[in-house]
Amino acid sequence: MGGVPQLPLAAVLLAGGASRRFGADNKLLAEVDGVPIVARTAREILAAGVGELVVVTGAEHTGYVAALAGLPVRFVPNAAWDEGIGSSIAAGVRSLSEVPQGAFIVPGDLPNLTAAVFRTLGVAFAEADGACVVVPVTAAGAQRNPVLWPRALFAKLAALTGPKGGKSLLDTLGDRRVDVAFGDESLFVDIDTPDDYARLIAGARGDAH
Repeated sequence: MGGVPQLPLAAVLLAGGASRRFGADNKLLAEVDGVPIVARTAREILAAGVGELVVVTGAEHTGYVAALAGLPVRFVPNAAWDEGIGSSIAAGVRSLSEVPQGAFIVPGDLPNLTAAVFRTLGVAFAEADGACVVVPVTAAGAQRNPVLWPRALFAKLAALTGPKGGKSLLDTLGDRRVDVAFGDESLFVDIDTPDDYARLIAGARGDAH
């Protein structure tokens, strides 16, 4: 880890959507190895040493409270969830305390994220003195999530609205952005449809892909 002092970090876990493409069920409450996807993600965030975890809810709330019972998370209901992801990001960031110097924005449908991913991004953030946005990318340079944002940009995140997420801000950063490449693209697989979920379950069971 290079001995770089770690900066206090937060995470905003986005769970506000209706997961309509997944059908009648809530994709974030679908289980992998007996654990709801939203809980898998939350546990990895906490295992990485992230000190403040906010879960933004919207279309669903009580199911997440049950799924995350016993974990040190804070729930932030977003009444405007149906306006798009921007409003959920804004609600989560506005709720953060004064402690964290950076915050991960984490879509809830990334079941393969590991604590190591968050730690690796956190180290890059500390090495940049908490002054840059840290973006995970594939070996080919494609942007993935979660993105780690510095406190200096919290106000811009808190002003987001509608369907645009933080990606709309990334192109304006210039040299204030640090990309961290990961060779394993499966870490960033997201779950949108029942077919996505079936492939994930097949992989978790070690079945043929």
